[in-house]
Amino acid sequence: MGKTLLRAAAAAVAAFTLAAPVRAAETFNIDVVLPLTGGAAFLGKAEQQALQLYEKVVAKTGGIQGRELRFVFHDDQSSPQMAVQLANQIRSSGVPVVLGSAVSSLCNAMTPLMRKGPVLYCFSPSIDPAADSYVFSSSVSTKALADGLLSYFDKRGWKRVALITSTDATGQDAYRNVKALANSDKHKGIEIVAEAQFNPSDVSVAAHVERLKGANPDAVIAWSTGGPIGTVFKAIRNAGLDVPVATTDGNMTYAQMEQYAGFLPRDLYIPSPGWVKTGRPERSPELAAAKERFFAAFEGTDVRPDGPSTFAWDPAVLVVEALRKLGPDAKAEDLRAYLDALQGFAGINGIYDFKAIPNRGVGEQNVVVTRWDPKVGTWVLASESANALGTQ
Repeated sequence: MGKTLLRAAAAAVAAFTLAAPVRAAETFNIDVVLPLTGGAAFLGKAEQQALQLYEKVVAKTGGIQGRELRFVFHDDQSSPQMAVQLANQIRSSGVPVVLGSAVSSLCNAMTPLMRKGPVLYCFSPSIDPAADSYVFSSSVSTKALADGLLSYFDKRGWKRVALITSTDATGQDAYRNVKALANSDKHKGIEIVAEAQFNPSDVSVAAHVERLKGANPDAVIAWSTGGPIGTVFKAIRNAGLDVPVATTDGNMTYAQMEQYAGFLPRDLYIPSPGWVKTGRPERSPELAAAKERFFAAFEGTDVRPDGPSTFAWDPAVLVVEALRKLGPDAKAEDLRAYLDALQGFAGINGIYDFKAIPNRGVGEQNVVVTRWDPKVGTWVLASESANALGTQ
């Protein structure tokens, strides 16, 4: 009888071991290429923090079919050449997916390497991946953001718009989209009355801004990210150009708002997906739950979620949920096929439909326009939807 009890106890221990939480050694690694140093580090570091917090969320919810998720970070140093070198190294290991990098020039450098996989989920909204490719782009596109912004300008009666963009990939993407949209039937009331382009390394854009001011615009669109946008804001303030100014959600960071507080435009607008916390009812319980999980992950930490946090969050969630269904042995082609067919998935940026919006999933219907409110120290809704009638 003693032996029987012993065998029963051993069986019970074995059963418990199988049902126990994931052991640290049983990991599923996902490689992430990010600019953790260099000019784009303000984005890369924030995205890294968001992913590290998401790791904890996944750990509490069972991992990836019992395996612990671990993001493995690689610093591309804000250099396209380094991004290519890292992408080649990672690709050669046969992984199904790579996350990153943070800006369009880095993603565009990596994209040609992914023609046959692995899946590359870029955190920059400014790239335009081919519909049948292995490359996916985070958030809504620059075109969708600009479309929503111009719709908002039109509703406010701001018809005469000045445009200043940087000469890098981010700025040129915006330049092409804003110019095309301003000449479209949808936005035929909008006129680009002056435009300027500047090198991101310029220490002053005063002459450019004076030319814009001379055109007497109703509003200004200033599209660049990081330090260069600070140069533009300072020139606008020094020129006394006191009109509404809009910029990309690549600048939707608390660090920048605090750093540039002394010379931010009085009315600064940023088009963005609808992740912003408003206290208003969401359009669906699934959206509300997705946003609640996102903000809950940051509670009790010293990290405040902002734009860069969102660029990394939904791509990570989408990839992890796909791997949970496909299994940790999924191949790149399996993951791509799963994402290509995915519809009705609630993320913090909206309800994803990759059939309607290939390789991205969300579009202009998910855009709101926000305004930086220095009194409350965050962004508030200026419109319920950038393409809707409501404003405040």
